[in-house]
Amino acid sequence: MRRFDDQTVLVTGGTGGQGSSHVRAFHAEGANVVIGDIDAERGAALADELGARARFIHLDVTDESSWSAAVLAAESAFGALTVLVNNAGVQNPPALIEKTDQATWSRILDINLTGTFLGMRAAAPALRRATGGAIVNIASTMGLGGTAHYAPYVASKWAVRGLTQTAALELGRDHIRVNTIHPGVIATPFIQEPAAGATAAIADFYSPEPFAIPRLGEPTDVTRLLLFLTSSDASFITGSEYVIDGGLLLGPALQAETA
Repeated sequence: MRRFDDQTVLVTGGTGGQGSSHVRAFHAEGANVVIGDIDAERGAALADELGARARFIHLDVTDESSWSAAVLAAESAFGALTVLVNNAGVQNPPALIEKTDQATWSRILDINLTGTFLGMRAAAPALRRATGGAIVNIASTMGLGGTAHYAPYVASKWAVRGLTQTAALELGRDHIRVNTIHPGVIATPFIQEPAAGATAAIADFYSPEPFAIPRLGEPTDVTRLLLFLTSSDASFITGSEYVIDGGLLLGPALQAETA
């Protein structure tokens, strides 16, 4: 028996570099998958690729009615919803706080923070109807420390941490676990292409060479951790934070030739 047979998983940002990896892995492990995204063309193509146990739903994570429709679609298509992955997120173009306009600030927080809040609010009753389940919010290592030029993104991910722990306290007695994953620099278009309004991608000025594991992370690295946290193997874990960054937050590693 596969780990997610007879379970239904909703993944936001499900067509992106990390999101599509998560969707494919849950599907391979037996889950019914609901791909939530604003990119209808890519979402429909991914659902068609996966077949009968996959559905695409147009989901704007900042819109309450869009969330209600997504949860209803998941339950209508497959029955009980058992897993929510709040994966959708955007990065701001780098700028000093004093150069950051309010529209940029609001957009980043609307998607990264309010979208996560609305998702948990919409999904909680469905997970309760399923007699339990799991929520994982994808945050960032930028939510664990300050990062110059990325104030909106940093603020949004710090806030997701507190939101996650609050939800874990509120939902634990309903057998709903809520945890956070903090990826470092993962090889996806998110860091390999400039954010909207930016002239350079994060990958253009970041090198993993100084760190303990001197490579970029891969989406599958995050996916494997996500599958564990949403499975019965993690049934005693809630309100926890998991860093997956190759040692980025540890700082530069001692090089072998200098040891």
